[in-house]
Amino acid sequence: MRGASGVRGRLLGRALDTAVARAGAPGRILFTERQLYYELCRVVRPVGWVPRALPFTPAPPVPYERFEEALARRRGEAPGLLGLLGPDPGPGFGAPGDASPEPDLYDYGLPRLLVCQSRSVARMLLANDLHLEAACPVLAADDLPLDPRLLAGLARVEGATVHVLHDASVAGIALTARLRADHPGVRVASLGLVPRHAIAMRLNAARDPAPVPHGGASPREAVLPAGLDRHEREWLARGRSAEVEAVHPARLLRTVQRLVRGPRTPDHSMWTGLRELRTAGFMTWPAN
Repeated sequence: MRGASGVRGRLLGRALDTAVARAGAPGRILFTERQLYYELCRVVRPVGWVPRALPFTPAPPVPYERFEEALARRRGEAPGLLGLLGPDPGPGFGAPGDASPEPDLYDYGLPRLLVCQSRSVARMLLANDLHLEAACPVLAADDLPLDPRLLAGLARVEGATVHVLHDASVAGIALTARLRADHPGVRVASLGLVPRHAIAMRLNAARDPAPVPHGGASPREAVLPAGLDRHEREWLARGRSAEVEAVHPARLLRTVQRLVRGPRTPDHSMWTGLRELRTAGFMTWPAN
């Protein structure tokens, strides 16, 4: 038995090495411990060979405790793995009432804001500079309610949106409704996950009873959005849930940036740009 256990441990260690390389690819992406865990699950049990006509959300093939043991036995650091970090409300934004290092930071309009259900996901996005690439502050649900100064910045921009990134779970879906209820007049949009996203990507999903959402309703009693179809409601009612961290880190970064920034404006030709320069400002040539 000891020999078999040792062989399984060595095989899991090799799979973990592969998962570390895959989680940070491409471009040395920084990732969380749970993101590494789900990457290990994909290495141990790949689902790419299963026909797409068979949608499903597999259970994790490796218990989290075994993953932690393998990670503790691994020699050296795992490149790209974020350490255990304390709470961080986001770049340049403090708790309500705190003094900001930039006094005029809150005097500008704020076109978009991202709220993550998981603080570890928020830290991962910040560590990979998503707030700079998408020009979007990133907060965690623990930071709610929103600072009145942030609400004032959102009010200065027409169509300003608070985007919500949450797990495919009853509690995660309830976060969007909670934001809308706590911040009337603010445009709130859900980025997902929802069950159909988890099923389409074949994410590893927990089979445990779904977490009780804000308000204390059970999965079957919770008020779910009308946009969920019958299959998604049944998926949630069976206690299924999938975490945002189950998405590959690179895919998560690309998707969140694309959805937060919105569609790109079409490129203009050189001649269109030259014509527009006539009214662009004082550095252009005179109109007469």
